[in-house]
Amino acid sequence: MPGTAEVGRMDQHGYHHGNLRRVMLDAALRAIDETGPTGWSLRELARSAGVSHTAPAHHFGDKTGLLTAVAAEGFESFAETLAAAGDDFHEVGTAYVRFAVAHPAHFRVMFRPELYRPDDPAVAPARARSAAILATGAQSLSPDPALDRKIAVATWSMVHGFVSLWLGGALADGPEIEPEAFTREIITLAFGHLREPPVDMP
Repeated sequence: MPGTAEVGRMDQHGYHHGNLRRVMLDAALRAIDETGPTGWSLRELARSAGVSHTAPAHHFGDKTGLLTAVAAEGFESFAETLAAAGDDFHEVGTAYVRFAVAHPAHFRVMFRPELYRPDDPAVAPARARSAAILATGAQSLSPDPALDRKIAVATWSMVHGFVSLWLGGALADGPEIEPEAFTREIITLAFGHLREPPVDMP
């Protein structure tokens, strides 16, 4: 029977006992690396993973559901990476870049909420936690609480923009740049003056 043959194949490859979800997530991450978040279909993904074409729909419902799972996994890891960096934005910003370089497929999905369901309970808490850590880190650069929001957006834009350009190969000297060290340098260049004590006027 077809069903028996399919189950046997799934057992042989280790998919039958709860591994298929991981197999599909890994296949999606590879596809995102190769063709971006939108350049593949669930059927193509199943074929590349060597599983039934119904397997992705069974576990994720649709492509949006699969990308939601990718975003959830990404934000969980992202929040942990940022939290481990402490409160100083030099370190938080560097951790941001470290995560993006290590997990480019997750990164390419996480900040495109039109691709997934941002209010999904597997996504929203980790996403909010990440934003809170970034905001707290940006406050370490702020001399005035009234500027906190603007500095948070400015630092996030700079770090995100830099690593996006680096990952996309848009920087002519990109291969020569060590991204984490460069991140610390540009944060200091752009915002270091905010930490300088005021000069007493005579």
